[in-house]
Amino acid sequence: MSFSSTRRLAEAAGAAALGGMFAGAAGSVVGVAVPAAAIGGLNGAISGWRQTYDWKCFDGLVAFTLDSTWGLPMTGAGIVAQSVGLLLPSSGYVPELSERHNRHVYRRGFRVRKGFAVTLGNVISQAGDIERPRRARLVTDHEDVHVWQARWFGPGYPVLYVGWMVLGGAFGAIRWAAGRRKRGDRLFATIESAAYYLNPFEWWAYSRDNYWPPSEKVPDFGWRQPCCPPLTAARPERPSGIEQMSR
Repeated sequence: MSFSSTRRLAEAAGAAALGGMFAGAAGSVVGVAVPAAAIGGLNGAISGWRQTYDWKCFDGLVAFTLDSTWGLPMTGAGIVAQSVGLLLPSSGYVPELSERHNRHVYRRGFRVRKGFAVTLGNVISQAGDIERPRRARLVTDHEDVHVWQARWFGPGYPVLYVGWMVLGGAFGAIRWAAGRRKRGDRLFATIESAAYYLNPFEWWAYSRDNYWPPSEKVPDFGWRQPCCPPLTAARPERPSGIEQMSR
């Protein structure tokens, strides 16, 4: 076994043990210590082998701790996306965007909707052609925001996100049916706008991505301005394409 493989194995074993311990302790509070420990240990093992967490940086320590405790429900969802990525040979894991970046990135893999990247826990799937600057920035400035949203909001994140989609979709349908729409607006487009694009979590991510509003997708109601400064304003200009992945 090479020195590099030995280091990966050691990191995987250590992260699995620590992740399982943290998760088991967190899960014991609500009576699910064993399944929680299994999720935390599995996330630690995979992430350790792939050298995902940046242990030398405060962000990396926080990311691992939250993924193994407060954010564990979405980490479990991420294991599902991870399983699809591991089982499909065509998934296209992207180490340049993953190693020491506190996330896992796949070009393809788990998919919900064609053309849309999807983030579950610390796993980003359907990143696509990340050699294109716009697509690479989608990962670093948009989907990575969702990764941290899941960590900060923990168990509340899926409830709030899905809850908005349900209520927002219903509001969009009612508004469309009531005729409060522009001429030619389709029912699905109105529902999609209210449920997805006006979702505060998406508004936040699109704003950080410096992509708000996303052209004509946002309806003539709701927020018109970004909710926060883009990430590009807080860091120096980076090279385009795959080169901008190294930090």
